[in-house]
Amino acid sequence: MVELNKERIEILLKIAKESIQEAVTGEKIINKNKLIEKFPWLQEKGAVFVTINKEHHLRGCIGSIIAHRTLLEDLIENAKSAALRDPRFKPLQREELQDIEIEISILTPPKELPYKDSADLKQKIKKGRDGVIISYNGYQATYLPSVWEQLDSFEHFFTTLCQKAGLPSNCLDLHPTIYTYRAIKIKEEPPQRGYSEK
Repeated sequence: MVELNKERIEILLKIAKESIQEAVTGEKIINKNKLIEKFPWLQEKGAVFVTINKEHHLRGCIGSIIAHRTLLEDLIENAKSAALRDPRFKPLQREELQDIEIEISILTPPKELPYKDSADLKQKIKKGRDGVIISYNGYQATYLPSVWEQLDSFEHFFTTLCQKAGLPSNCLDLHPTIYTYRAIKIKEEPPQRGYSEK
């Protein structure tokens, strides 16, 4: 996983923001070759979720659970998808660009978490730290660690995660496979308004 510092965080946020701007306006802003030449670490494989918030409400969130392409490609594609292709929302509009806040979550590789039953799982899951993937019979869904901020009880978290996967709300009784991962979350601080021209 890529090691982050202040400069790298700013670069990732800028790329995400410009990717969203490209998606919404159709302008060509990003030069991938130049970015890789200047910042070779962007070529490392990475799994990224991009979250778009507007006025403290979710406006789009798309990401990769497994690192299957470069950090640069994953960031660009998921930023564009969060803006235009989250099925829960209408595509982001040009006039909304100045009002959005961007978060990026870089994921560690998921690891299977063995457990006996729901009570055992409750003991092993670390609220606030663990992102969770639930998988059963071809159905799968994930919640990032930040979801614990809204769903702070184990029961509520897993009931809605089961439903998100298209499974019954009590799907833990079916003993699905559980994977956990961690996420490094970075966001604009304070939220930057408007987009500067290159």
